[in-house]
This record gives sequence, structure tokens and C-alpha cells, in this order.
Amino acid sequence: MRDIITIPINGEESLMIACDNSGAIGMKEQDIVHVPYETVAYYSFRVAVMECMAAGGQPMSVVLHNFCGNEPWEELLQGIQKGVKELGLKDISITGSTESNFIMLQSAVGLMVLGRKYLDKRTELLFSNHLNVAVIGLPLVGPEVITQSDDIVPLSVFQDINNLDDAMIWPVGSKGVLSELYQIFAKKKFTAEMITTNIDLLKSSGPATCFIVVYDANHEEQVRKLAGDFFHQIKIE
Repeated sequence: MRDIITIPINGEESLMIACDNSGAIGMKEQDIVHVPYETVAYYSFRVAVMECMAAGGQPMSVVLHNFCGNEPWEELLQGIQKGVKELGLKDISITGSTESNFIMLQSAVGLMVLGRKYLDKRTELLFSNHLNVAVIGLPLVGPEVITQSDDIVPLSVFQDINNLDDAMIWPVGSKGVLSELYQIFAKKKFTAEMITTNIDLLKSSGPATCFIVVYDANHEEQVRKLAGDFFHQIKIE
């Protein structure tokens, strides 16, 4: 299941809540991965907003839980605003809180994206027996997010493919591509040996550096065109 909660408001819309956390990533001496706080917040926002949008939600608010101290607050906001700008989102309110009573030895951030879902978007494709599967971007984690940034699918590409009518999007998290495929195709029995691809199926993609797209075979050319060099085909026997 996705890391979201859908709360019906009325017969026409629902409130969607998506979240992400990060720990020991930042600029404190005892952090395991040292990156600017703008980067920390950008990727936490990226994970949550992709989950929200992939499930059919329209983001409307961001809630930031900051355990890094008072000083990084503005930099964390800049990371969120960077993602908001990339997606061209309007009227996104940002709020949150900082733990300022006690100083932690390592950085920690929690982030929620609240969205509004107007129409029911399929979470399983039932319209065709001829489905194609691809991973857009590469699964990366830790320092790789900085050193291999050219392999991270841009939010703009995610948004373009997510807007396709006959496609289902599934962001890849820390358990890797194979784990996500098992969730998408819960009724289909298969193993890693039955999958042909050029990417590591077990590698973590914690900051959602890639996503899975399932689409009707008739849209192959369109998906490849939108994805460009980020396209990696998945074949399941």
C-alpha cells in the first residue's frame, strides 16, 4: 500500500495525507549523510508530493516537522519551495514546527503533504490485458543522490507522465522496485528471476528518485518520449 491516507469529505472529494521522514541526513557533525538542509527538505517533499499526486491528489498544503534546530528553518523552507516551483503548484500553504527546547545530535525531519482528491483515480489498471511496465529514473539513496543527480527523474517528467489518462504511477521507496511491483501486481505470482530489466530491483530508492509506470501498450511511444533517457523497461514473464 502507498504511504497515504484518504479521508472522504463528501460525495465528491477526499482529503489525502502523504508523509515522509528522514534522519541522520543534514549538516550536524554526527549525521551519516552530510548535505544542505535545502536538499533534505526538497527530497522529503518530493517523496510525499509524488505519493499524493500519483494517487490522484491535488496538493494544497505542506506541514514540516523540524528537529534540526532553529537556524535551518529557512533553508528547509527553500527546499520545499523549490519542489513547489518545479511542479508549478499554486496557493500551497506551508506550516510546521521546530523542536527548540532540546538540541539533538543528529538531524531529523518529518514532512506531510495534504491534498484534495476530486475524482477517483485507478490504483489498478483493469482496462487492458496488454500492459507495459517501466521504471523512470534510477533507484538511488544516500550520497548517490548528490553524485548521480543526473539519473534522478525530474518532478516535471513525473508530472507529465502522471497526467496521462491510461497510466498508473507508483513512486519507488526504500524497499526497492521489486517490493513495489509485488504491491502493484498483488494477484500475479512472480519472482525476481522472472523479470528482465537493466536496473537493480532490490536497491533502495528512499528519496523517490524513480517511479514505476504501468500503461497500455498503445501508449509506449508517448511514455518513452516523455521519459527520455530516464526510461528503463521492465518485462515480467
